[in-house]
Formats: sequence, C-alpha cells, structure tokens
Amino acid sequence: MSFPPNTFPPSEPAGSEIVTSSTEPATLREAQAAFRRYERPAAAVWRTWAVHLGLLLVTVFTTTLAGVRLTSAQMMPLEFLPLEIFQWPPALLRAELTRGLWFALPFLGVLTVHEFGHYFVARYHRVRTTLPYYIPFPLGLGTFGAIIRIKDKIFSRREFFDIGIAGPLAGLVVAVLLLGYGFTHLPPLDYLFSFHPDYAPYGADYARYVYGPDTAGGFVLARPLLYQGLEHALADPARLPHPNELLHYPVLVAGLMALFFTALNLLPLGQFDGGHILYGLLGFRRYNRLVPLLFTGFIFYAGLGLFSLRDGWQTWLYGGLPYAGYLALVFWRMLPRPRQGLLLGAAVWAAQLACATAWPTLTGNPGWLLMGLIVGRFIGVYHPQAPDERPLSAGRQVLGWLMVVIFVLCFTPSPFQ
Repeated sequence: MSFPPNTFPPSEPAGSEIVTSSTEPATLREAQAAFRRYERPAAAVWRTWAVHLGLLLVTVFTTTLAGVRLTSAQMMPLEFLPLEIFQWPPALLRAELTRGLWFALPFLGVLTVHEFGHYFVARYHRVRTTLPYYIPFPLGLGTFGAIIRIKDKIFSRREFFDIGIAGPLAGLVVAVLLLGYGFTHLPPLDYLFSFHPDYAPYGADYARYVYGPDTAGGFVLARPLLYQGLEHALADPARLPHPNELLHYPVLVAGLMALFFTALNLLPLGQFDGGHILYGLLGFRRYNRLVPLLFTGFIFYAGLGLFSLRDGWQTWLYGGLPYAGYLALVFWRMLPRPRQGLLLGAAVWAAQLACATAWPTLTGNPGWLLMGLIVGRFIGVYHPQAPDERPLSAGRQVLGWLMVVIFVLCFTPSPFQ
C-alpha cells in the first residue's frame, strides 16, 4: 500500500482538491509548466536506514511469534503473541521458532515484493518515495503489513495507475509461486498426526470421524477462489489437509494471508491501490461518482446483522449509541454537507435493520467496520485529480480490468471464521 503526501487531504470530498492555479490549464504543456514536485529536506541517511531496518527486524520477530501460535491452531484474532515460549526448553523453542519462520519469512517476502513494486515504478516515473515501513503489531498476525510514502505530487492519471498496480501485481505473482510450492511440497499425513495423534488410526479418512456436522474447527481461515483453484490444480488429494487443519501448514497459511493482503490493498476506495487503479480506468469524475456507492455498500455489509428489531433493550442501550456515532463519523465528510452524510448514515442503518429483521440469518462481518473507519476518517473515500487526465492506453486498461477480476478471486467477505 502506498500513500501520497498531504497535498490532497485524504478526507476531502471530490471537488475540494488543491490545484496549482485558479484556472484549469488550457494545454498539457501549461499544466506541466505549472506543476511542481514537492521538495522536502532529506533526513540523515543512517537514521533513515536505522528506522527501516529496525521496523523490519521487529516485524520479523512479531510475525514469527504469530506463526508459532497460528500454526499450532491455537490463535484467536485478538490474542497477544506467545512470549512465554522463551521459557521452554531450547530444543522445543528451536522447533517452534523454525515453524514460525516458515510462516513469517514467506509472508513478509510477499509484502516486501509488493512494496518494492510500488517503489521501483515510482522511481521509473521520477516520483520520490521512501523505502517500505514495516508495521509490527503485538496481536493477531504480528503485523499490519507495510507501506511506502510517496514524497512527491503525482502528475498524471497514468502515473497513479502504474504506481498503484505495480505493488499488488508483483506481490500476486510471488504469492501464487509460494502457494504453488506449498501445494506441490505437502508433507505426508504423519506431519499432521504429530499434532493430532488421535487422528492416526483413521488415516487419510480422518475427517469423516473427527468432525461432527456442527464442528466449526475453532479458528479457520476462509479460502478465496484463487486459492481453491490452485489447490485443485496442484495439490495431491491424499496429502491435502482438511480446511480445519490448514493452520498447521505455515507455507500455505503464508500464501493465503498474502492473497488476503493483496485483496485488502485492491479495495477500490480512495488511496488504496485499488482506488488508484479504478481511478486510472474511470477518470476523476466517473470514479468519484462511483466510489460513494462502493463505500456505502461496504459499510452496509460490515454492519449487517449487528442490530435487529428483535433485539432487547440492552443491545440498543449499550450498542446503539456507539454505532450511531460510528456511522456519523464515517459518513460525516463523504457528502458535500454534513447533514447529508448524517442522513445517509441513518438510511444505511435503517436498511440494515430492515434486512436483519426480514432475514435473521443474513449477516455481514463487523471486522470490516474498523477498515471503514480508517477509510472514512483518515485515508479518504475520494481520489484526488491529477493535472494530466488523459485516458490510459488500451494495454493498461486491459491490465487494470484484469486486476479487478483478481480482486474478486482473492477477496473473501469473512476471511477469519
């Protein structure tokens, strides 16, 4: 994921972007003459390298610990990393850390290739950018991913498109190769039986005997369409783990998480890579007319099923006011007037209530509400306009729509079950 400088406030609605002059340039040459890149004083080289390297090392540490817990199938989404393993005997500690590294290094490798895809294409277009900033996190997967910061204004729609698409495209290639390796190098079932000795008497048919019809299997990762296609084409069915046991296979988990992060970056909103790509395909006017509908649908799905007219007064008392405040925050700046945003938030809630009451089993995924808050209040729903709005070439348009298809193949509405 890449973020441009603060020239275009991420929360500004369409039509309020900063321009270089009071009148629109009549020709491309005048626009180029009026356009100025940002110039910022550079930090000391040693300090810059220390920050990037330090964040990388800390992220390797946190994702390795996340891999230890994740591949032991004991992780919950908001559970702290297992620092207690450092009290274990050296031989056991070494074995656990090795398995954790088999998750951390491939996963971070895909994220690194993704970010350097942005980096090198930005440099090709002579747009200054930072090296990747890795984001360690003490919960869950051990990281929030990585970002680069664009230090210059971007002049053309083509540059936005090229820089935006380079990261997910490069990362996707490596993720597919990683999954290809994982599926073609599956260990024998004895590896799985080392975690579950009670499965061994059943052999390859263990799933019929150890899972009941209502067994959820604990913390399970959803498999997007692209993952399922590679699994069907490459994996040996005799060695392929049941979905409930997938967490024990660190390379497959790393590849699956790489697809999830690719889909996350391809969300067609604001300053996400998917936003840059769709802006390049559609242009400023059409994109910024479409994106409010996409964002509204995103929030509608995320909060679907949280409230119903069948709920008791306790649910409304303790959850209603916070959710009303949430909807106000995410929609407040999306429309030209705050009152319009508040009315839109109320309409979304009313539609959610109607659907949840009519179809009680129809639910969304509240986990996306955090992403909605980040987009609505910090990253921004809309995309800034580039001085050069010339349409993309035919080849870029084909590649852009192909990435829209890739987003569908990699995205899962409920990635963690």
